[in-house]
This record gives sequence, C-alpha cells and structure tokens, in this order.
Amino acid sequence: MVDKNIYIVQGEISVVVAAIKRNSRWSTHTPLDEEQDPLLNSFSHLKETLNNIKDLSDVEPNVFLRPFLEVVRSEDTTGPITGLALTSVNKFLSYGLIDVNHEGAAEGIENMADAVTHARFVGTDPASDEVVLMKILQVLRTLLLTPVGAHLTNESVCEIMQSCFRICFEMRLSELLRKSAEHTLVDMVQLLFSRLPQFKEEAKSYVGTNMKKLKMRAGGMSESSKWKKQKRSPHPPRHMVHSPSGQMDPAQSNGVPFIEQHSGGSSTLPGSDSAASSISSPTTDSGLDTGSKTTSKEDLTDLEQSSSTATTPVTPAAEPGRLESQSEGREVERAQSASVESIPEVLEDRDLLADQSDSDYVNPRGVRFTQSTQKEGAALIPYSLPCLRELFRFLISLTNPHDRHNSDVMMHMGLQLLNVALEAAHIAPYQSLLCLVKDELCRHLTQLLGVDRINLYAASIRVCFLLFEGMLEHLKFQLEMYLKKLMDIITSENPKMPYEMKEMALEAVVQLWRIPSFVTELYINYDCDFYCSNLFEDLTKLLSKNAFPVSGQLYTTHLLSLEALLTVIDSTEAHCQAKVLNSAAQQDQSESTTAGKYAPSCNGQNAVVSESRTACPPTSGHLMAEKMRLGRQDQEETDTAEKKSLKPHRFTSCLPDSQELLEIKNKKKLLITGTEQFNQKPKKGIQILQEKGLLSSPMDNNEVAQWLRENPRLDKKMIGEFISDRRNTDLLDSFVNTFTFQGLRIDEALRLYLEAFRLPGEAPVIHRLLETFTDNWQKVNGNPFQSNDAGFALAYAVIMLNTDQHNHNVRKQNIPMTLEQFKKNLKGVNGGNDFDQDMLEDIYSAIKSEEIVMPDEQTGLVKENYVWSVLLHRGASSEGMFLHVPESSYDRDLFTMTWGPTIAALSYVFDKSLDDTIIQKAIAGFRKCAMISAHYGFSDVFDNLIISLCKFTTLSSESVENLPTVFGSNRKAQVAAKTMFSLAHRHGDILREGWKNIMDSMLQLFRAELLPKSMVEVEDFVDPNEKISLQREETPSNRGESAVLSFVSWLTLSEQSGLRSPSTENQEAKQAAQLCIKHCDPEKLITESKFLQLESLQELMKALISVSPDEETYDEEDAAFCLEMLLRIILENRDRVSCVWQTVRDHLYQLCVHASESCFLVERAVVGLLRLAIRLLRREDIGSQVLLSLRLLLMMKPHVLSRVCREVAYGLHELLKTNAANIHCTDDWYTLFSLLECIGTGVKPPAALQVANTNQDNDTGAQSDSELSSYHQSEVSLDRGYTSDSEVYTEHGKSRMPRSATDVDLGWLVVGKDDLDGSKAAVTSASKPLSHPLINQYSLTLGQDMGLHDTKSLIKCVDSLSFIVRDAAHVTPENFELCVKAIRVFVEASLNGGYRTHEKKKSHKYDSKSSRLRKKPREKEGTSRRTKASSQRATRSHSDDEEDEGVPASYHTVSFQVSLDLLDLMHTLHTRAAGIYSSWAEEQRHLEDAGRKIEADSQTLWSSCWCPLLQGMAWLCCDARRQVRMQALTYLQRALLVHDLQTLDAVEWESCFNKVLFPLLTKLLDNISPADVGGMEETRMRACTLLSKVFLQHLSPLLSLPTFAALWLTILDFMDKYMHAGSSDLLLEAIPESLKNMLLVMDTAGIFHSADSRTGYSDLWEITWERIDCFLPRLKEELFKQAVIPGTEHSIALLSTLLLPFLYAGTDRSFPVPPSKPPMPTPAKMSPPDSPPPPLGQSPLILQPLASPLQVGIPPMSLPIILNPALIEATSPVPLLPHTSETNSVVNR
Repeated sequence: MVDKNIYIVQGEISVVVAAIKRNSRWSTHTPLDEEQDPLLNSFSHLKETLNNIKDLSDVEPNVFLRPFLEVVRSEDTTGPITGLALTSVNKFLSYGLIDVNHEGAAEGIENMADAVTHARFVGTDPASDEVVLMKILQVLRTLLLTPVGAHLTNESVCEIMQSCFRICFEMRLSELLRKSAEHTLVDMVQLLFSRLPQFKEEAKSYVGTNMKKLKMRAGGMSESSKWKKQKRSPHPPRHMVHSPSGQMDPAQSNGVPFIEQHSGGSSTLPGSDSAASSISSPTTDSGLDTGSKTTSKEDLTDLEQSSSTATTPVTPAAEPGRLESQSEGREVERAQSASVESIPEVLEDRDLLADQSDSDYVNPRGVRFTQSTQKEGAALIPYSLPCLRELFRFLISLTNPHDRHNSDVMMHMGLQLLNVALEAAHIAPYQSLLCLVKDELCRHLTQLLGVDRINLYAASIRVCFLLFEGMLEHLKFQLEMYLKKLMDIITSENPKMPYEMKEMALEAVVQLWRIPSFVTELYINYDCDFYCSNLFEDLTKLLSKNAFPVSGQLYTTHLLSLEALLTVIDSTEAHCQAKVLNSAAQQDQSESTTAGKYAPSCNGQNAVVSESRTACPPTSGHLMAEKMRLGRQDQEETDTAEKKSLKPHRFTSCLPDSQELLEIKNKKKLLITGTEQFNQKPKKGIQILQEKGLLSSPMDNNEVAQWLRENPRLDKKMIGEFISDRRNTDLLDSFVNTFTFQGLRIDEALRLYLEAFRLPGEAPVIHRLLETFTDNWQKVNGNPFQSNDAGFALAYAVIMLNTDQHNHNVRKQNIPMTLEQFKKNLKGVNGGNDFDQDMLEDIYSAIKSEEIVMPDEQTGLVKENYVWSVLLHRGASSEGMFLHVPESSYDRDLFTMTWGPTIAALSYVFDKSLDDTIIQKAIAGFRKCAMISAHYGFSDVFDNLIISLCKFTTLSSESVENLPTVFGSNRKAQVAAKTMFSLAHRHGDILREGWKNIMDSMLQLFRAELLPKSMVEVEDFVDPNEKISLQREETPSNRGESAVLSFVSWLTLSEQSGLRSPSTENQEAKQAAQLCIKHCDPEKLITESKFLQLESLQELMKALISVSPDEETYDEEDAAFCLEMLLRIILENRDRVSCVWQTVRDHLYQLCVHASESCFLVERAVVGLLRLAIRLLRREDIGSQVLLSLRLLLMMKPHVLSRVCREVAYGLHELLKTNAANIHCTDDWYTLFSLLECIGTGVKPPAALQVANTNQDNDTGAQSDSELSSYHQSEVSLDRGYTSDSEVYTEHGKSRMPRSATDVDLGWLVVGKDDLDGSKAAVTSASKPLSHPLINQYSLTLGQDMGLHDTKSLIKCVDSLSFIVRDAAHVTPENFELCVKAIRVFVEASLNGGYRTHEKKKSHKYDSKSSRLRKKPREKEGTSRRTKASSQRATRSHSDDEEDEGVPASYHTVSFQVSLDLLDLMHTLHTRAAGIYSSWAEEQRHLEDAGRKIEADSQTLWSSCWCPLLQGMAWLCCDARRQVRMQALTYLQRALLVHDLQTLDAVEWESCFNKVLFPLLTKLLDNISPADVGGMEETRMRACTLLSKVFLQHLSPLLSLPTFAALWLTILDFMDKYMHAGSSDLLLEAIPESLKNMLLVMDTAGIFHSADSRTGYSDLWEITWERIDCFLPRLKEELFKQAVIPGTEHSIALLSTLLLPFLYAGTDRSFPVPPSKPPMPTPAKMSPPDSPPPPLGQSPLILQPLASPLQVGIPPMSLPIILNPALIEATSPVPLLPHTSETNSVVNR
C-alpha cells in the first residue's frame, strides 16, 4: 500500500505548479519552456521520484522539500505563489512528513530555515505582501515548534528569531501582523527557555568561538531617517522583496525596504562585554499592557511521557496557548493514542544513552547525529545554550532605557519576552545567563522603575518579581536596591507621581511578601547583617504607616499595606497551626525541603508527572519543550547541594538562634552609631567602637583596615583623610593589603583601589597613597616594571589621563589628550625604557571609554554606574552570600516586630471600613494574631488585642440607656463582641491585663440588662425559690419619705416613661443585642475558668475585685455582680482553690468587715462566703482555712451583721446539714457556734475579733486567717479590739442598750472547787487555741449581752443546733461544750418568747439615718446613673420591724415551739451525756497518741455537761409563758432525779443547789408574768417541792459537807421568802408541808441530835428553829412539842461559830443592794412582830446578810448570790470580789 504522505506531497506539487503556470509570466510558454524553467523542472523530477517509491521515508527530506524551497527563495515568484509554497512547507511540517530519525532530516530542516528566513518575492500591494509575511511567520513558528525543530542549529535559531523581531518592530506593517509576530516570538521564547534544562553549559572556549557567529543585530529595527524619506507609491512597479535576513545591496531595493539588512546603519546592541553602556536615573512608573501572558497552569506540568502526534500549526492571529483541534481538515491525534509515528525518535531503551561514544552527538530526545556531512562537509550541531544566551542577551539589551535605539514598544516587548523566559525556565544554574541577570538585567530593571510610562513600569515590576522569586540567593544587593526603590515610590510626596504607581509598588511588595520564607530570609539576610539596611523593619514600619489613611478615606493602597502586614501574620499562624497539629512530622518535612526550596519546580522542570495524566497536543512552546525533554536535573541538584553547606561569617551556624540574632542586631546598632561618628570625626568613631568592644584596643591596623573596606556606610572622603594621615602609615599598608591586585593591569588595580575612598586633593597625600599602592601592586604581580618608581609614574599618569578625559573644567580649556600624546608622555619612564605599547593602548582605551569614578564626586549616570559597580563588587564578595532558612525559623522574632503595627493597622481599618469583606479580613487578622500570641505565650500582644476589640464593641463607651439600641443596631460592634468573647474563650490562658476590659464590658452588659438570665440570677438561702436576681426593682430610698414626694416622683417617672416608650426599632435592636450576647456565651468565661492557667485566673480575679466601692463611680449592683462572678469562678476552680483563697478572703474581708452599714452588697458577700464554705468544706486541703474565714462574719460591725442574720442563719443551717461531718477542730466549731449565737440571739461577737480601726485609709487589708485565729478570748489585751465598749458602741451600736461606762467585760475569776474543775475541762492544754470566756457560774444566765435578734434566724439556728445534737455522730469532744453553751445562749434569747428584746427594740428602733453618720455624704446619690437606696431591699431587713407593733399570734406559736425544742435538746444531751463521754473515753484508749485526755467521770460530766444544761432548763422555768415554765420544770425535775446523777458526790450536789436550784428560786421570786398570777404560784410551788425533793434525796452525801449548815439555812431562807411571795394560799399551804417533810426526815436521820450538847440537840437545831420561827413560829410546837427555844444571844453566837470560818475576815465589806432591781414593797407579814431588834453591840457582819432583808423594810436580796462567796473549800478562805463595782454586774438581769 502506498504511503498516504506521498499523496499529500503530490497534491501540494499540483497546487504550486498550477499557480506558477497560471501566472502571466508563463502563460505563453510551451511545454518545452516548462522543462527549461528551473522551478517547474524540479517539480516534474520530484513527481517522477514519488511515483517510484512506496514510502516517503525512502527518500531524503531534502528531495521533496527542495522544489518548494526554491520557489520560496526565487526572486521571480510573486507573493501568492511564494505563499502557496510556504503553505505546503507548513503542511509537511504539521503532518510530520519529515522523519526526525531520518539521517537527512537535519540537513532538510536547516535548508528550510535558510530558505524561509531568506524568502524573496515580487511585491504586489501591501496587503498581499503582509499575507506572505504572515505565512513566513507561520512556517517559522511551526518549524521551531515541531519535533524536527530540534535539529536546527544555533545560527538558524538566531536568524529565525531575528526575522520575527524585524516584523515585530517594523512600525509600517499592520498591527495584526506585528501582533502575530509578537505571539510567535512568545511561543518561540517559551519553547527555547522551557528546553533550557536539557542543555549543558559549554566550556568557555567553545562558547567564545560560537558566540561570534551569533550576534543578533538590532539594526533595522528602529526607524532610521532613511525609512522616513522613502514614500510608497500607490501602484509600485514590480520589484524584488527580500526576506528579513536577506543579504542584498540597499541600493537595489526600492520596494518594501524593511526586509533589507541595513548592515551600514545597524548598530550592534551592547553585549555583556560592552556593558559600560549607559544607565538611566531612578523612579517613576506605569500601567500594564499585558501583551501575551504565556504559560497557563497546565503548561507547567511535565509532559515527559510524550506520546502526542502532529503539532497543530497555530495561525499567527491565534493565541499561543489555544488548542486548535484540527488543521486543514485533518484531526489531530489525541495524546493518549499509542501511535508515535510522528515522533519516532523516542528511544525504547534510555539506558543505552549512557554507553554512546562521544564522537557522535546524541540530542536530548535520544537521536544520534553521526557525522553525516552536508555538501560543505561540516557537521550540523543542534541548537543549545549559546543561542539561548544570545537571545537572552538581546532581550536584555532591548530593556535598556538609556539606549536611544530602544523605543517604548521595543522595551515593552523585551520585558514581555523576558517575562516568558523567566516563567519558563530556572536560569540560576547557568552561569553564563546568571551573570547577565546580575548585572545588565537588574540594572535596566531598576532604571525602568524610574520611568513614567506605566506599562513599562508594570512590566519591569513583573520581571523583577520572577527574578527575585527564582534567584534570590544570587541577587542579595540587587534586591536591597529594588526594595529601597519601591519604598521611595510608596512614600513619595511628589504630586506628579501617579497613584497607580504607588499601588503597583505596594502590590509588588505584597507579592514578594507572599513568597514562602521570603520575609524570614529578608530579616536574616538584611536586618541581621551589619552592613545592610533593616529592610524588614523599615518595610514593616512603612506598611503600617501606609495602612493609616491621612484623609480618613480608605484606598486600595491602605488595604494593600495591611495585606502585606497580614501576610507575615498568615504564614506565622499557618506554621503555628501546623506545629500544634503535628510538630514532629512538620520538622522532618521542613528539613527535607530546605535543600530544594528554590529548585525550579515552580517552572515545571522538576515536576514529577503522574503516569495517568493525559497529555495535550503541544500547541505552545512550553508544551512542545515538555514533549522534547529528557530530564536533566542532575546538574542543578548538585549545585543546590553545594550551596547549602555555606553560611555567612557573622553566624555561628546555618540556623542561628534568636539570641544570636539579637546580639547581632545590638552590635549593628552600635556599628551604625560608630559609623556616624566616624563620618564626622574618624578618630572618635574608632574610639567609640573600641569602647563598645567592637574593635580591639589598642588599635589593630588589619582589623580597622578590614572594617574600612567592608563598611559601605562610611564616608569615602573620611576614609581617604584617615588612611592618608601621616600618623597612620601602618594602617595605610594594612588597607592596601586588603585588596587583591594579583593578575590585574595597573589601571584596573588602580580603578579598584580608588573606588574604596575619595582621593584627597593635596599632592603629598596623593603621593603617599599612590606610592603605597604601586609598591604593593609591583610586589604581588612579580615586579613587571623596572622599578617601583616606574609603576608610580604610570599610576600617576593614569590619574592624569582620567582627569584629562573626563573632567569638564579641563575639557573646556583643552582638547583631550590623544593616545600618541599619552605614549609620548611616558617615553623612557620605565627605568629608561618604554612601557609595553599594547598595554598603554589598552590602558588608554579603557580610561577613555570608562572613567575611574572618584566616590562622592560625580552625579547622574556616572554616579549610578559607580554605585552599581560597588554593588556588584559587594555581591561577588562573601558579603553577597544569601542564607536560606526553613519557613518558620524565626516566626517568633518576626511576630514580635510586626504585631504592634499590624494590630494598630487592623484596628484602624476595622474602625473606618464599612465593607463587609474588609471587616471580615480584619477580624480574621485579629484571630490569627491571637492564635500566634497564644502559641508563643505573648500576653502583652493578646491583652492589646482584647483591649482593641473591647473598644470596638462600644460597650464601654456607650451610656447604659442607649446601649441596647446602639449595640443592637451596630453590626460591627456585634462582630467585635463575638470575636472578643470567642478569643477569650479559646486563648484565655494568656490573658492578663485584658481581663479588666472584658469584665468592664460584662458590667456594661449587666447594667443594660443584656446578659442571659442565668448570669443575673444567683443562689440565695432565704428566698423561697432559692434564687434572686441581681437586677433588682427600683425602690424608694427611704420608707420615711413623705407621701407627697413619692407621689411626685411617681408622676415624673410615669411622664418620662410615657415620652420614652421604646420604639419598634429599639425593641428589635435590643433583641438583636440579646441574641448577639447569647452567641458570645459570656457565661463560658466563668464555667471554663477551671482550665485557665493559674496566672491568668489570678488576673481575672483581680479584675473582678477591682470593681470595689469607691466614692465616684461605685454602684452597689455592679460590685455585687462582680462578686457573684468571682464566687462562681472560685467554685469552678475548687480543685486549686488553695492558690487563690487568700485573694478572695481578703476581698470578702474588705466588703464585710469594713461595711459600716448593711447593704445589698454586704448581704451578697455574706451569702457568698457561706456558699463557698458549703462547697469547699469537703476539700481536705482548704476546709479549715475556709471555716476560719467564716470569722469574718464575727468581725463585722454588730449592727451590720444583725441586718444579714437571716441569710447567715439559713446559710449555716445548709452548711451544717451538708458538712457537719467535715468539721473536726475545736476552733472551727467555736467559729460556727459563735456565729449561731450572734445571729440567732443577737449576742455581740467576741470583742477580740472586732476590728477597732474603722478608718479604711490606713487599713492594711485583712489579716491572714492564721492571724485571725490568734485572737483568743483568753488573751485579750485592751489595746487589741477596743479601749472600752462605750467608745465603740456609741459609734455603731444602735441595736443594744447603753451600758455604764465602767462595765468592762473582764469576766469572772474562777473560784471554788467546782469551778476549778470546770475550767480544767475547758482548758486542758496550754497550747489549746481557744478557751471560752469565763462566766459567772452561780447565775442561770451566761451574762451575755444580747442585742436584737431576728425570729426567723433564731428558729433556723435552733434547727441547726437540733441537727447537730440529734445525730450522735455530730456531737464530738471538740464541740460538746460549745454546743451546750450555745443552747444556753439560745435559751436566754428565747426566754419569754423574746419579749425582752421586743421591749428593747421599741425604745431603740433601727435608725437608718444615724447609721450613715460616719459615711461621707454622697452628693452624687441624686445624680448618679441609677439612684438606688442604700438599703434597697427593705423587704429583706431582718430586725423584725414588721413584728414590732403587735406581736402576731403565729409568732407565739413559733417561739413556744423554739423553747420546747431547746428544752428537748437539753434533755437529750443531758440523758445521753454519760453514754457519749464513756464511749469517747473508750475510743481514746485505743488511740495511744491522742492529744487530749477525755475523762468520763462524774466530775467532768457535771462541770462540762450536766450543770450547764440544768442551768439552761432552770432558766426556761423562769419563762413568762406558762406552758414553757411547766414543761421546763418537768424536764428539770426529770433531769435532776435521773439515775445518772446518782454518781455525783456531795460537792457536786452542793454545786447543784448553788448553781441551779437557788438561782432558779431567786428568779422565780420576781414578778415574771404579772398577767398569770395563778400560774406563777403553781410554778413556785413546784420549784419549792423540787428543791425539797432533791434535798431529801441527796441528804446523806450533803451531810458530809462542811458547809451543810449554810446550805440548809439558805433553803430555809427560800422557804421564808416563798411563804410570803404568793397572793393566794397555795404556797402558804405547800411550803410548811415541804418544810415539815424535810425536818422530819432530817430529824429521823439524827441530824439535829448531838450527844455533846447540853440539850442533846446540835447547834444546827438551834439555828434552824431560830430561822423558822421568823416565818413559821408555830411549826416547832406542831412538830416537836418538847423542844425549848434558846436565847437570842446564844443562837447568834452559835451561828457565828458555824459560819465564821467561811466569811470574810474584815468588817469593812458590805453587800450593797444591786441598783438594777426595781424596789419591791415588802408585804407586812414579812417582819414578824415578835422578832426583837438586833442588839447594837453585835458585829453587823453576819446580821446584815441574813437578817436585814427580813427585819428591816428594804427589798429582799438574792441571798444565794451573797452566800455563794462563802461556799468555798473550808481550807483556804480566798477573797472573791476584789472591789465593789464588780458586784454591779452580778445581777444583771
């Protein structure tokens, strides 16, 4: 079967031949002429050849191409015919008819390139001519972009490119054609540079020889004057047209002349060797004409598996990147098709490549080029790096703004193609290209930043970005200069500077900033380099400054600046997130990527291609290159690997730590200071650096010389002066030695030398400097001249020549020196001989073409050139080394530097912007900053952030009235609030100062009633719902306010509310506000506080505590709200409460103890303290401290405490119910019982705990708990607490009766055996911290000073007591006695149902006005934000004011129940005491090391338990209420006669009479219940009966007492009094009966009998009857008829002998009647008529106490009290009452 390709060729032959024949020129010819016509002839030969073959590959490509190419070359053909031939050639290329592997392919391709670039045809009209030119472009494009294009030589490629450039830059051609040429060029450049990795850098010699042939010329590309003169005639004659590279004599061409090669007028663009060309001055910019953006994303992927077939020729008008699916009707095969016929050159076995011998050239596709020769016999070598280098050089030369040949179009085109080249290839590994980049390209680009054409400016910025992105490590100082230029543009104040240019400059910065690790490397390589600018710092400052609009209007520049700042934040945040997620994996990854970080994967060279990827047919240069390549990255990888090991000298490692960088930065600051000083006075600068230790002292010349060389900030003039100083000759030698002059010609060395300093003007100085220089130069170069003087003369001559050639002043006067004159001047100078003439010529031309620039002397271009050459020198030295570091290496340092400006800028933009996206961006920025600061633990940053956000919430700035409306309608404020709360929730750990602001915001929300209900409701003990709201209803400030006033205020309020009924918008706004706050979830701050770090928690607490009473802004509710939050936080942090307890305790101390009047806040503080205690007591570690803190309540001022007693009562009840088992220590029980007593009964707190110093100013805060615990009652000294009660109580004791000024509570001294025992039980060890106040044990009461009490509190406290007593587990040795005492206190308080207190209350009603006397007047009260009364919760004041006027019936029921409960409690304790004590004693035996000895003997039981309880019961027997009295008497009787008491001995029983029964009887004599006379009679009767029963039951032990007589007489005394006490006959009958009983029993027992006496009766008998006769004179006769009454004198003598030992020795003591008793009229029958007056001679001592009440008409005394002092141990009469005044308090009630 015949190959289809043959038919294609035959078809094309017919088309072209037909066209030739149709042409007029051949119309008359015969077939014979046709044979003679060379064009037609060659076609006919080809036809024959084709007819004889079956496959096109059987003939060489040249064979079927030649006829077509001849048509193209022929000068005689017309445009259309040439066009057809070109179309045919294009088709052959497109269909891949030229087999790449055919040995003749290279030759055929070369011929084709030659023919098309030299195409000639006869022009017709411009339009038709352009069609042909378009086709030429198309063929050239297809040629280069098909696989066979790889066979083109370097020269052909250069010619092809040059042809395209010509068309592109010929302005007279149509725009369409020029644009097509541009697109074609883009594709070609893309292809060539994408193939760069496939080429190796050649040896220098080879490059040199090749480059000579490859000069691309720019000639003819600019419109020379010649073009302008020629006019195109409308119908030009038939003329010849040359192709773009045709060599033809200009004179012949008179047609389309642009195609000529103007060899005469063409100027060679300066290559790298003529780099001294000119350079422009800086800054101005331009818009972006994008030309053709070439590489799209998919172009960048590697299509190495290349299986695509024919490349589609793209018509020049089409975009280079577009795929055309078919060409001339033929479908393009898709990439995945298996057929690879069109590219058969892919070798199956790539490994073979390695074994090929070097004699053959194997191209990158694996095609072997054997030395098949052309006709001339030279081998055709495929194009490689040389043509790329030439193209690159040419493109760079197009961008030179100082070359007058370069038009804007050319410069723009150059930039556009450079852009493509840099996008397509990674140039850094190719030294020959890199040196072009470093010098010319960077220089031209920097100059282009100064142009004012926006399109050039934009294009140059784009190229710069690609350069620095890909080759940063090679362009350290170029980048510095570039960034400085950008900064100048951004900050430029020049009104002519277009806004767009600033915007673009900022965009460029943002883009660079976004390169991973760019910012970090900027910091490391510039800010941390001694001699570079602080680029990062300066740019950050500039950006932050630029983010703030001056006018207040936000422009894109402001947002761009912010974006750049945020880029640093974004990347840092991403790194922090990554570290948080997976630090270990992250580390491995970063290490592995460091090496290849700048590897060119971005350009597609190293991309690994997944096999499954479908390859598109290559329609662009880049894709074609991908198809052609066979990876060759080995070279690059070795390069980067080598680079990696290097590090700059200033660092100790490749990754210096932050500390090292900090030191470098500090050193840099010092260096800058030193440099500035040096530039004014060199010596001073050196001195400063020596002082700072940066230069050694004494001066080391080598070190200083080195510093002078490497520090670019030094003033060159000053360096010149310093080194040329006569005193510094050694330094000059060292300075010259720092240069490397070896191998340099003398003028080159001199140029280098003179660049380093400014040559001074004085001749001797110049002489010295040059002499040192020539000596050194001669030495290192092996003395090329005869002598050093010869060198010196030549050096001087060079300087003279330089001045002569370039100094304007000299040039004005003289004609510059010629070469001959220069040579002549130096004749015979070299030691009598001449210098080498060639050398002199070179020196002359070098100096003439390029001036030796003296620093600081020149301006403009010369100066720029000088600055640039210095920059290149620095870049070539070790200073130019650029350190690459992993991305996140110095995030912490960078963040430290950027957070301030960034947060400021974010805040500003957030504040000013109304655009939602910008607001969201700012919020995202805030969140990221927060995340980073949390990651690194930067509290100051986070605080700053929170404070900024707080400001934007408007919560603190808005007034409370408007807040809901303003906040609810301000979306920005809501966003800020949500962000603030979510950040605080997430990163609260590192919040410190910011807590204050958050809490202020919370307060505002509270005031505006926007907080969720759960935050405003708090626990309460008293409220039936157990919760109350902190936002209370407004109440009038004082109940006493006049009705008129309150009516007026009601009116005004209602008016206002009428005016201000909330509008619907306001309501909606408020709902929005509430919804927003709900989302913020402020409560989470409290509940999550348990996860906070301790330091943060402490700051949070501090913030809450700081809202404490101060006169200005203090609002009680605010403080209460903060307090509640504080308490909730403490409870959330139960696990670590010990760390923060002291703080809370101190705060509560301030609130409670310093309060001088009760208020809502005090109440909440008290409730809070109790709530804490209830929850925290379960915790072992803190329990005792918490209990100790409850003493705060006892330290409160009594009247304040009395107002909160109900809360405390309920709280304590709860506390005991939940935690009684957790209380183990006597101290703690003491606290609790004291509290119960104080709040239940109104007893004053222990004086020792009261704080005397009520002045807050000099208060040093609360004492610690341990200090508190040292206030023991036993060691109260008068300077602790107060000086006297009266002092303090005048100040704040409104709720108790005034007492006499002398009534100092000194307690009682312990006397008597019983008491000593009692005290032993109470104080068993010296170290025991608490002993109880000493009380008068002969009184039924405890002598407590009762204040007001609140009934509900009393009831609740009694409940608490019952709870403890009724559960045996809760009664412990630690609390037993305290419990007993407490019950007695309650008994006293509940006596008469509390009537006593009611009486008091009526006379001292709580006066809220007087309670304010000590407080500063509150002027602000009226005008304050919300006027609240100081005691707004009048409904909760607990001093029973409501119950004052008439005590309701229910109260009696309750109080009756309380008394019965107390009786029952005492009875329970009394009956169980013995059992309890014995079990304790038993337990203690098992615990050997018990600290305290527990005795269960009767003595202990009596003193600590039975006696006090009996006294308590006895006291209730004196109650005014009949039921209580009767019940109490029953209990008392039961208790006294109980079996357990039988164990008591005589002393204890005596004590029972003295301490229980006698005081009871004395009390019952009072008129306790005037209303219930009969009841009282019965009570007295029962009491007397009880007395006699007890007496008789225990008569035998009592007899053993030495004091029995006194006891008996006292009983008789009572009988006497009771006989006359009643108004009915009940007692008159009952008493004698009891008395008879006793007398008979005693008589029967033989007590009255005595064998010794005269009468047979004892003295007692006598005294007894003596006494009885006073009130029952007939009794003796009734009972003992035989008895004789002895004389009075005798009986008195007897009595004195019986009692004398027990009375006071002196006669001066008397017992005045206590003044506190009201005088009672004595009934007449009290003095019996027959009792004679006492004789005057007798001692009054005995008679006074015994007789006077009965005989004289004065009120009867409480005899037992008087007698008690006598009842002491017989052995030692101890005086009891040291002075009279003390007796006053004996009978206090």
